[in-house]
Amino acid sequence: MRRLRMLRWWAADYVYAAVWQIRGALSRTDPASFRTGERTAIVVIPGIWESWRFLQPLITSMHERGHPVHVVRLLNLNNRPVADAARHVDAYIEEHELEGAVLVAHSKGGLIGKYVMIHGDSAPRVRGMLAVAAPFQGSLYARFMPLASLRVLSPKNEVILALALDQVVNSRIVSVFGRFDPHIPGGSRLDGAKNVELDTGGHFRILAHPRVLAELALLTE
Repeated sequence: MRRLRMLRWWAADYVYAAVWQIRGALSRTDPASFRTGERTAIVVIPGIWESWRFLQPLITSMHERGHPVHVVRLLNLNNRPVADAARHVDAYIEEHELEGAVLVAHSKGGLIGKYVMIHGDSAPRVRGMLAVAAPFQGSLYARFMPLASLRVLSPKNEVILALALDQVVNSRIVSVFGRFDPHIPGGSRLDGAKNVELDTGGHFRILAHPRVLAELALLTE
């Protein structure tokens, strides 16, 4: 029964990912339209090979609640190394003079966000981060991937090892993850952070889980 449930989660996960990749590709929404609002500023950081549009349901929901939501267009499909991507996020926060911003990151985006919080010039401007299904310890599957952009997510990657050792910002991170993640077998638990394990599985579909929005609402109060 457990294996069957995991297979159902896995199948549902890829259906969710396919649907939102297609919907995102067809969308013509200008991300600048989400920058208005008087509440806490949010900066979204998608996962690898994801455009910002993959997070559009979450972006729309938070914008409707009065939050200005910022998209770093230069990340594109987020296939750069963690440090390079972090520099783009860091520069964006500085350029737009955001204060008390909250990062909302999916998957690899969690590594980028933590890098910004530790090393970025904009670090004092960042209140905290909500990370969904982030490979804070890397993924054992990464070393078998054909693309170098995926292999850098190996647990032995020097950036991932350094980020794991540096726990100074962990208390300002909320890590949300499912009971089973087909991409991160080691899970997304982060020492010293607020860890929220959902009673479901997946790597993509948990982005739409109500608890994600609930935790983000708490973080942005």
